[in-house]
Amino acid sequence: MLTQHLPILPIIFPMLMGALLLLPPLGTNLQRQRITALISGVLLVALAIWLLQVSHLEGTQLYFLGDWKPPFGILFVADRVSALLVLLTAVLALGAMLYATGGEDRVGMHFYPLFMFQITGINGAFLTGDLFNLFVFFEVLLIASYSLLIHGGGKHRTQAGMHYVILNLVGSALFLFALGIIYGTLGTLNMADMAVRVHGLEEDQLALTKAGGLLLLLVFSLKAALLPLHFWLPRTYSAASAPVAALFAIMTKVGIYSIYRVHTLAFGPEAGDVASLAQPWLWPFALLTLAIGTIGVLASHSLRVLAANLVIISVGTLLVAAALESTEAMTAALYYLVHSTLISGALFLLADAIGKQRGKPGDRLVRGRQLKQPVLLGSAFFLAALIAVGMPPFSGFVGKLMLLQAADTPATASWIWPAILISGLASIVALSRAGTTLFWRVSGDDPAAVTAPVLQMSGVWLLLLCSPLLVAFGGPVTEFMALAAEQLFDVQQFVDLILVSGAE
Repeated sequence: MLTQHLPILPIIFPMLMGALLLLPPLGTNLQRQRITALISGVLLVALAIWLLQVSHLEGTQLYFLGDWKPPFGILFVADRVSALLVLLTAVLALGAMLYATGGEDRVGMHFYPLFMFQITGINGAFLTGDLFNLFVFFEVLLIASYSLLIHGGGKHRTQAGMHYVILNLVGSALFLFALGIIYGTLGTLNMADMAVRVHGLEEDQLALTKAGGLLLLLVFSLKAALLPLHFWLPRTYSAASAPVAALFAIMTKVGIYSIYRVHTLAFGPEAGDVASLAQPWLWPFALLTLAIGTIGVLASHSLRVLAANLVIISVGTLLVAAALESTEAMTAALYYLVHSTLISGALFLLADAIGKQRGKPGDRLVRGRQLKQPVLLGSAFFLAALIAVGMPPFSGFVGKLMLLQAADTPATASWIWPAILISGLASIVALSRAGTTLFWRVSGDDPAAVTAPVLQMSGVWLLLLCSPLLVAFGGPVTEFMALAAEQLFDVQQFVDLILVSGAE
């Protein structure tokens, strides 16, 4: 009975826990909130593992809210890709919440409820099967992110929050325009139904459908921070508190996933007159995003800003894979997506832990005081740097190698290989400079500095140790990623599953 409702549980569970954490007796006691939130985080990871196992072994899981059959009603779809991203969100959130117990949760009100509501929106965006509810869950996660971004207050957070809110309000308005155009031409927002109705469009509907599809691409690119819509990310992520910035590492992946899902299903290679609508735009802008991220990491003045620019590099890399439009590239992209999200989250947490022990300079790349825990933080930073730049034998190397191999023609390889290899070299230079400055350019001690609590550092190590695990279980993991990529490109199977078997 519970398995029948499994696809909606990753949405319902954090939403209910967020509501409970607002109410007495939990809402009036921070210690109780911490314990409840951490237990909820562990249960959410277990729930996500269960969902991943069921969707992998038993096939795609569908959930029709209120038993309204497709293409009507609210549909949730848990296939290999969406279940994988739900698990990724759960692990990232658990690491961030563990770190927050060190004191980041006490600087403002309702930290853990907001965290749960953010997870609700993210999971909903990954599991929804229609565009309108994708918009709804975008709004849920954005509203929670507005509050989390300015949690604790401060001039820099307020300024960054204002820009972030205004930009996303514009994006939401454009999203509504795109939905209106697509519904007006196709008469549906169910993704599977859209994949059917894009065939055989009348001439007067074709141009509007293309406009709606490109407007969706614009909105998703804004969420993903694709150049030239990336300028908000470094300032926003570096201004947020460490656990919030770590959770935000999955936010750009929501936009990337939306491009993968919508522009493979409705506007993919088999979409007739609107086939491969996004490819001419993704190619140049993905490579330019890689280039601007490379410049950004070299120009970064703090470890947080450096980590934020590494997120931009990962965005460019993942959208280059989308531009290749092949199962091999998508396999590499899914592997790299998991790797880059976890290491980005770990770097944001590490930047905060290092900054707290350096005194006034914080995580800025200038001379500062000797750290209280140089061995612990130094080893964590060294491991994080090796993972982030893609040094063998860690997951970054495996992901990049798979992507380079997916560029199987001289024309594509001539563009992709230099961009990815140069960005990797720039990351090595930037992180080497950062490590040298933070750990070797020191002067004296800070007697007021405190050591990082064990529970807090366990959040960092949880995210870091996922990389060796991705390599240690590389065979099963890459096999799963290949099956997930094939499932993503098998449009007919998706359509039959939802519109034929779902209507029975």
